[in-house]
Amino acid sequence: MRTIAIAICLTVFASLAVSGCSGSTPAPAGASSPLGEQSEQSKSGAAKASTPLSSAVLAERLLAQVDLGHDYTRKPETAARHDDVTVIGCPALEQLGGDAATGGSLDFPNKAKVTFVYSGSTGSEVAEELYSDAALKLADGTKQIFDAMTGCPVYQVVIGSRPVKITTQKLAAPALGDQAWSQLLTFTAGGQDSIVKQTAVRTGAVLLIVSGSPALVDSHVEKALAKALPAS
Repeated sequence: MRTIAIAICLTVFASLAVSGCSGSTPAPAGASSPLGEQSEQSKSGAAKASTPLSSAVLAERLLAQVDLGHDYTRKPETAARHDDVTVIGCPALEQLGGDAATGGSLDFPNKAKVTFVYSGSTGSEVAEELYSDAALKLADGTKQIFDAMTGCPVYQVVIGSRPVKITTQKLAAPALGDQAWSQLLTFTAGGQDSIVKQTAVRTGAVLLIVSGSPALVDSHVEKALAKALPAS
């Protein structure tokens, strides 16, 4: 799990901070209610999530534009960059390592990802990532990452020659799945701040991560979980 921690940061930074997005996105009209109790659909799907799923199956369970509405446009995937990544000021993350982190994905074998741009607020994005592996590996690996990141309130990541200051804040986790984590990250680069919320939910052998503008994350995490763990 050496590459996971910085991959989370870099994924969010690449999709939001570089493009200059703001974290003050209002909740879209008609959006689902914020986080609450685990839905019946999620509970039903949880019983079927003990076996790891292939990347192809995960891809079919990602949110699509039809699930979100006309205000959302799917963002084309870009080629992975391979800049050197150095972590400064957070020993726990330094130990996890950042050499291979620029791939923008977590170090689990089966994965799928999609990013949408929300036109209701200029430049706002929401990204969904699905991972699958043995439940214990997902649980231990994800907990290690979030504990390390939120354990360092302020640290720096140097991507190539570009320094990025990262401030983290642990948030109350939603009452979803078997385990859940949530955090708020502020990326500062070139005098510009970008605020990103990240919520992760593990149910059995499936891990869902939704990242982006805080209001968009809150609006869509339950919908993403319901699709990732269908009732039938």
